[in-house]
Amino acid sequence: MDCLRALELYSGIGGMHYALKESGVSAEVAAAVDVNTTANQIYKHNFPDTTLWSKTIEGITLSDFDKLEFDMILMSPPCQPFTRIGLQGDISDPRAKSFLYILDLLPRLSKLPRFILLENVKGFETSSARDALLTTLRDCGYSFQEFLLTPTALGIPNSRLRYFLIAKAPPDSFSFQTSSEILESFPSSLSVESSSDSTTSSVSPSECPHSANGEDGHILYKMETAKDAQRKIGQNNDQTVRRIQEFMEVQGEDDDVERYLLPPKTLLRYALLMDIVRPTCRRSVCFTKGYGHYVEGTGSVLQSCVEEDMEEAFSSLEEQSDEEKLRRLQRLRLRYFTPREIANLMGFSPDFTFPEDISIKQRYRVLGNSLNVHVVARLIKLMVS
Repeated sequence: MDCLRALELYSGIGGMHYALKESGVSAEVAAAVDVNTTANQIYKHNFPDTTLWSKTIEGITLSDFDKLEFDMILMSPPCQPFTRIGLQGDISDPRAKSFLYILDLLPRLSKLPRFILLENVKGFETSSARDALLTTLRDCGYSFQEFLLTPTALGIPNSRLRYFLIAKAPPDSFSFQTSSEILESFPSSLSVESSSDSTTSSVSPSECPHSANGEDGHILYKMETAKDAQRKIGQNNDQTVRRIQEFMEVQGEDDDVERYLLPPKTLLRYALLMDIVRPTCRRSVCFTKGYGHYVEGTGSVLQSCVEEDMEEAFSSLEEQSDEEKLRRLQRLRLRYFTPREIANLMGFSPDFTFPEDISIKQRYRVLGNSLNVHVVARLIKLMVS
């Protein structure tokens, strides 16, 4: 196959670009498009030779697109219109306007792109935008497959359930049997491969906090059900998933660690609302753009002092004075994952870096808006094969 030309829409910090490189497919990014100035600064820092258009997609004409002569569209449209915790405005949300513009342009391109890959949040699959997408693809003769996938399917200890669609223009067809159903795993030929890096040793409950019910002496966090706790236990015992410690940074000076420790006010207010994991765990929850700024529901925090017993620290915690609560919690040395560690969990290669003037808060924000590189790389490979 000749070298393909890819158009990267909503390019962000370059997750699709890194996935394209990782896939091994012979391809280059003809142009990337995004309006976020911070994300564009990071993208340009890592891909200085790629044409980057800092403009709205609606501001690009049909003629402009035709001149790029691309074979592939990689896109991750804004998720806010479809997210389960948002207003769910769907196609009435102004942020969906650019996506509808793409659907309008697609049939009118001088040459249909051979391949299309789209990523979005869970919730997109029930939207009117998804209905419009499928209608457009069918009208253009594309074959396509939808997925709901999470990185744990590839042995990565991070939950990030996302909707994906891959499409192929006629007369090409996929190398696997497609289904009208949304697949929740990769076709068997692309299942997670065994790795010599993966450990198969058992993990005792004490190694990974799992917040089980009081019946076995463990804490059940606020707003957490017994079913949630059992699910965490199951995740930590899944030997196909690697341990968090494989994705952690090697810490240097103590100051490097101190800046990520949770402050006293956060510990006192949110202790029973946090998702706490240890380096030996095989699970972490999805990191969002609010990580490091908000605590509840934005991502896991790490117990970095593993010698301390978490269950002992949390025992009857609400009955203790603030002074005693803080003393117990600070012994655990709970900290945020660093931006580099989150980038590792999301599959960004070691050569991905941030410009020095990008703040920690900005780093967390753009990573939370990005995607898992390994999952997309597998889908690109599957789509093109």
